[in-house]
Amino acid sequence: MKKRKAVVSLGHDALGYTTTEQWDAVKKTAKALADLEQAGYQLTITHSNGPQVSMIHKAMTELRRVNPDYTPVPMCVCSAMSQGYVGYDIQNSLRSEFLSRGISTPVSTVLTMVTVDPYDEAFYEPDKIIGRYMTRGEADAELQKGNYVMEVPGKGFRRIVAAPKPHDIVEIDTIRTLAEAGQTVIACGGGGIPVIEQQHILKGASAVIEKDAIAGRLAADLNAELLIILTGVEQVYVDFKKETQTGIPSMTVARAQAYIAEEQFGKGSMLPKIEAAITYLDKVPAGKVLITSISHALEAVKGKTGTVITK
Repeated sequence: MKKRKAVVSLGHDALGYTTTEQWDAVKKTAKALADLEQAGYQLTITHSNGPQVSMIHKAMTELRRVNPDYTPVPMCVCSAMSQGYVGYDIQNSLRSEFLSRGISTPVSTVLTMVTVDPYDEAFYEPDKIIGRYMTRGEADAELQKGNYVMEVPGKGFRRIVAAPKPHDIVEIDTIRTLAEAGQTVIACGGGGIPVIEQQHILKGASAVIEKDAIAGRLAADLNAELLIILTGVEQVYVDFKKETQTGIPSMTVARAQAYIAEEQFGKGSMLPKIEAAITYLDKVPAGKVLITSISHALEAVKGKTGTVITK
């Protein structure tokens, strides 16, 4: 029986925030993903990388500070490092979980670049905080390099980078080939490595891409039947964390847009997920989006919980 295509987007809860947390978290994540595989889904997995890329950036910056012989490491390279690092842990744990259940499906990680528009408004108003706290002198040095910084009262300065919208997934043909062969693919980790196309050359951009935004684009490009966004809550809510908080079992794109107009969804939390759902359903109107927590993933695909969004 042919498996149904599903793109799964993993949030911070599926990975943890430190190296040791990630080792433990991916084991639990692998069990949830294996459940989906056994439920009849071909999985293409993407994931967040905020804590991981920040850790790498801090480490490489500190190395440069301590030993000037080392050259600075650009954000695009830090993104590539985080893709490999997180992908390795997911791939290894998921392969082990598959084999323990007698599942022979191959698992691979595709280092993925994603093109962005150099004139995207995000480059003029960066807002993604990365790296360690800096002194005034260090912050001035970053400004002289053309980078952006922001002051955190009482703590120092932090570097900030842009979060432009994704355009094309460079390795989409490779990802599609593996997915259509029934394999499990990990791709577009951390939103993908942001690159700017200059004729036939791809140049790394000093930016990050929202992993939810790329999840919607990836699901659309693969013509997936289902986009599963796994996050920290069992379902989407209106009046979140208020006395009037109410769960939303299902909604249409029109209803979701109405909730957006009412500012029901947090800008840095649920809003990007809803926007990703709308992007995907605009391209694949017959598709379905499911938002839930990783611990409720299997129940949610069976229709017992979570929030379903349709065109």
